[in-house]
Amino acid sequence: MDDIVLKLAVIGAAGIAAQWFAWRLQLPAIVLLLAAGFIAGPATGFLDPAADFGSIYRPMVSIAVAIILFEGGLTLNFKEIRETSTAVRRIIMYAGPLTWGMSALAAHYIGGLSWPTAIVLGAILVVTGPTVIMPLLRQAQLDARPASLLRWEAIVNDPIGALFAVVAFEIILVYIGLHEADNLILLLGGGFIAAIGLGFAAAKLIVWSFVRGHVPEFLKAPVLLASVVAVYAATNSVLEESGLLTVTVMGVVLANSRIASLTDMRRFKETITTLLVSGVFIILTASLSLDEIRSLDWRAALFVAALLVVIRPVAIMLATIGSGATFQERLLSAWIAPRGVVAVAVSGLFGTLLADVGVEDAGRMVAFTFAVVVTTIVLHGFTLAPLASFLGLKKASKPGILIVGGSRWSTALAVKLKEADVPVMLADQNWNHLAEARLANIPVYFGEVLSEAAHHSIDPKRFSNLIATGDNDAYNALVCTDFGPELGRSHVFQIGRVDEKARQALSFTLGGRSLTREPVSFLDLREKLLQGWTFQLTRLTDEFSWEDYKASRPDGAMILLWVKPSGAISFATAASNSPGQNDRILSFAQPKDEARAAAASKTTRKAEETAAAQAATDEGKKRT
Repeated sequence: MDDIVLKLAVIGAAGIAAQWFAWRLQLPAIVLLLAAGFIAGPATGFLDPAADFGSIYRPMVSIAVAIILFEGGLTLNFKEIRETSTAVRRIIMYAGPLTWGMSALAAHYIGGLSWPTAIVLGAILVVTGPTVIMPLLRQAQLDARPASLLRWEAIVNDPIGALFAVVAFEIILVYIGLHEADNLILLLGGGFIAAIGLGFAAAKLIVWSFVRGHVPEFLKAPVLLASVVAVYAATNSVLEESGLLTVTVMGVVLANSRIASLTDMRRFKETITTLLVSGVFIILTASLSLDEIRSLDWRAALFVAALLVVIRPVAIMLATIGSGATFQERLLSAWIAPRGVVAVAVSGLFGTLLADVGVEDAGRMVAFTFAVVVTTIVLHGFTLAPLASFLGLKKASKPGILIVGGSRWSTALAVKLKEADVPVMLADQNWNHLAEARLANIPVYFGEVLSEAAHHSIDPKRFSNLIATGDNDAYNALVCTDFGPELGRSHVFQIGRVDEKARQALSFTLGGRSLTREPVSFLDLREKLLQGWTFQLTRLTDEFSWEDYKASRPDGAMILLWVKPSGAISFATAASNSPGQNDRILSFAQPKDEARAAAASKTTRKAEETAAAQAATDEGKKRT
């Protein structure tokens, strides 16, 4: 028991460590997870999942895959697919069967596999795993259209590929006389109907119970998780692996319903999915034996090469003719098709089933699948971002700032940020508040930034930081609270945030960080702007250091942020380091001449007030 606990702890720690190093080093997380699994399994022998976990190994992986696919379905909103729906539909309907057929031929004639093994392997390789695509898209920063195309294909194709494998396996059983053809038709038809029907019905039941208040808020996420496992198991009892289609349909239906708490549940599912993806990849890689690795010869290498450079490109380019996708988008999709957890899990299942019915080379299917998975993860993981940049399908790499709340002050801020080459957008639901920004050629969003329409029109990943500058402190806090989980709580800022000890202060769990070191209200900033305060952009040099800069600032100057030569943005209230050479510092301050005049006027006024007070005192003494 202690040994199993230790191994589970190592799996969890290694998975999260790989995710963290991938984030820190800007590497594909899946590559590091594969490396961790190889070290824990074939390299050292520390982990042998089949022996360590026994009979629960396969069910454990299957349930994890189901939850991962469901979470992927929750990200599929029909509004995101309007421009790429034809391309996605054709890839699923035409490219999938083409890939199946050509992969089966290549596996037999190039890879040397028997026809039963080759046909099932071809069906399995239709999938393009969302467990791989989602982390890659998060790091590659693609434009919305190609990202939507790859995401929809990956999530929808995973259960379809698994069902193709079921069809292939059942056909083989009919061919060798273990099943009747009539039973096959009834089994497959019933399985498909049950999968789609149960997924749709379960999603509608959840929507009804949540909206009517039959489930308390604290139980919604647990109920959702338990429902996913229940419908997956129920559908699998009708047709093996059809549960994957059920949970995907369930996720898509929920994603397109109007449930107020869906965002919170989606974040919970993302957390669970990150843990599951990390653990499952390590477990599946560790389950690969050295004998299976050694069984891969030059014929397996040729098969993988044919799959990557011939079969996938031909299938995608043919299927997307006249689909509305650009040539660049079609070319990217033709190359990017990494396989993941579902391919490995399903190949392991059907490899065992084929071996049980007497197919001698069924064990080689797992090795072939792993070869495809490892090759596609490494090649596509490291080439997605460069290829997208080459094809012009990648977003601008510079981090940007989304400013919520239009005013003269926020417009002046946006103009100065644009001058510093920082991508910026100004959002407000009042058209008049955006007038000056439009005249200054600042990109604007007219509408409620918290609306669903804004979520699809403004890509939060395009802007790495947010500043809420409205005249309502509570609304500013609401905007920061809403965008915080997406951008990170350390990247959302607001004006006017008062001291948390004050009676009127919001809870520290709400809102963003203060933009200025000393909280300044909207009215104060507007007043300072009317008094002649301006935004000033200053570059530090060898001769003009940070200390020199601070000494040159007039009294009351507000240092907001600085932009590094790389384009990275550091906010003064959140930065742990001081700006360095060639950093450009943005401040809001009174011009020097006016500051001096104001200081002189203040000194004169104070002297006059002192003299008047002294005169009054002297007059009083005389009367006395």
